[in-house]
Amino acid sequence: MLSKLNILNLRNITDLSLQPISGINLILGENGSGKTSLLEAIYLLAMGRSFRTRSLKNAVQFDQQQLQVTAITSSDIPIGLQYSKDKGLTIRLNSAPLQRLSELATQLPLQFVPANCHQFFEQGPRYRRQLLDWGLFHVEPRFNTHWQAYKKILQQRNSAIRQHKPVSEIQLWDEHLAEHGEAITTLRYRQLTKLLTEFSTLFARLCPVYKDAEFTLKFRNGWLKGATLKQVLSDSIDRDRQLGYTRSGSHAADWGFKINDCDPIEMFSRGQQKLFFLALCMVQANMAEQRNQDRSILLLDDISSELDLNHQQNVLHEISLLPVQTFVTATELTYQNSQNVKLFHVERGEIA
Repeated sequence: MLSKLNILNLRNITDLSLQPISGINLILGENGSGKTSLLEAIYLLAMGRSFRTRSLKNAVQFDQQQLQVTAITSSDIPIGLQYSKDKGLTIRLNSAPLQRLSELATQLPLQFVPANCHQFFEQGPRYRRQLLDWGLFHVEPRFNTHWQAYKKILQQRNSAIRQHKPVSEIQLWDEHLAEHGEAITTLRYRQLTKLLTEFSTLFARLCPVYKDAEFTLKFRNGWLKGATLKQVLSDSIDRDRQLGYTRSGSHAADWGFKINDCDPIEMFSRGQQKLFFLALCMVQANMAEQRNQDRSILLLDDISSELDLNHQQNVLHEISLLPVQTFVTATELTYQNSQNVKLFHVERGEIA
């Protein structure tokens, strides 16, 4: 959670300081005023990268050479990020150079709901795995260890395949890949089971038309059902050599929640898709708080997109019940419950 935020030379924000509260921070302003850039700054601090561009040089304000975002957490830990067109990216945590991005993520557990969050249904399995794994990273310490090991072993196996190494040499990696892959699958399934229980309750409140619906989990672990990963890797070695990479494994997993035994994409409006994704993020943020004993951060960009006023009010009410620090952007919004809510007006990159 953040107690103070400072932004310099990020897009149209020249110099902005903010002291958010632990509850809901409403960021209001016209289109192009800098609302989303403010969320981008928080995202940068938590992730070390932007959700709007792959190259941070595109985020530096015109005619400037560098951008800077600094903050103080609720634990009085300073975090600073600076990107220079000449020197690149520098991140400092507690006044010391950052060693690993995972340290940054641990300090600021964050969930981000973009305006186009319906892409959850359109962007494919990788996008859905990333959402699940990011939430799992904050509640299960063993997950990151298994995932980092799995990625390195997978890279080694794929390299051996591309270099046309003998089958015996390729299969040297199979036992360890299977060990970590099976562990990842177990943790993912356990997380999804917990997630579904809380999600079904919350989504029924966010979208009352489905209050009596039945929610079920659809999970594919990334290899043939009923077989061990080690056996599948052995049986598919010829296919993998033809493809030039390892096809089966945790990196090929996918998941989803069915409602009344139907895929949401086939029955939901854009607004309902947004509520679906928002409910997932709210539940994961709440689960992270339970594990870390500090408030997670929820970024919600353009709440009015695809949602009418009643649904917006309902969303904000449900967020207010969670132990989550929230930043919500909108062009205009009047929230009826003013408790634990702070309002900021942004005009031309400044707090008005």
